[in-house]
Amino acid sequence: MNRSSMIAGFLALMLLLVYAFTFTVGEAEKAIKIQLGRIVETDYSPGLHFRVPMLQRVERFDARVLTFDAQAERVLTVEKKNMIVDAFVKWRIADPATFFTQTSGDESRATTLLQQVVRKGVLDAFGKRTVQEVIADQREEIMLEVRSNVNVRANELGIELVDVRLKKVEWPDGVLSSVYSRMEKERATVAKRFRSEGEEQAKGIRADAARQRSELLADAFAEAESIRGDGDAQSAKIYAEAYGQNKEFYRLYRSLSAYRNTFADKSNVLLLRPDSEFFRYFEQSTASPTAPSN
Repeated sequence: MNRSSMIAGFLALMLLLVYAFTFTVGEAEKAIKIQLGRIVETDYSPGLHFRVPMLQRVERFDARVLTFDAQAERVLTVEKKNMIVDAFVKWRIADPATFFTQTSGDESRATTLLQQVVRKGVLDAFGKRTVQEVIADQREEIMLEVRSNVNVRANELGIELVDVRLKKVEWPDGVLSSVYSRMEKERATVAKRFRSEGEEQAKGIRADAARQRSELLADAFAEAESIRGDGDAQSAKIYAEAYGQNKEFYRLYRSLSAYRNTFADKSNVLLLRPDSEFFRYFEQSTASPTAPSN
């Protein structure tokens, strides 16, 4: 056997010994060392560690947060009403030694046990609340209560319960249609009441608008009459002042205006005595000037 073969065999033997006497723990793992059926070491940091082959074995567990969907359960509220509850749970292995002792390191078995605990916690939480509380008012309180109660049992399994969330809370299929029908009737009643109240308010608004309109028109008419009266008074005053300055000229102006209005149409006919006051300026084609009276 040449020197190269001896070196290669030695290296292979060393690699085999390293593989047999060492093991690694990943960042997302937890591990325990078991010797002759007894757990002898649990606190392993990520990296390379040693063991005695044939005498010791290593069990590794996922240290990440795990999730499972709980089966939808039919639960009873305090009024003995059936509800369907669907939830999911987030958990992780907190104590690998306890977890291995209680579940033999089987995640599926741990999930089954945890699901039973969550189911009991949900039943207890819903059993002391009304339908209104579980649907709308106390969802957050229910989740906190379930998480608190389940965590006690989960710790006994070496599990830390990270979160419990209710995905869906609804009526069973047989009840759901009747509930929707009742809700529709209730909403229709409320809508009818709102419409009736709206119509009453609309009538009141229309009546108030009509009253305000009447008041505005009456006020406007009164103001218009007042303005018209003031205008007539001012007009009469102006006419009186103009008449007082030259009465003869004012009479002439009034007569000419009367002639213009009377004979505006050629077909107009006026029957009066020739010596009527209406024709005084026709008879006097040349009137003596009259001094204005003061």
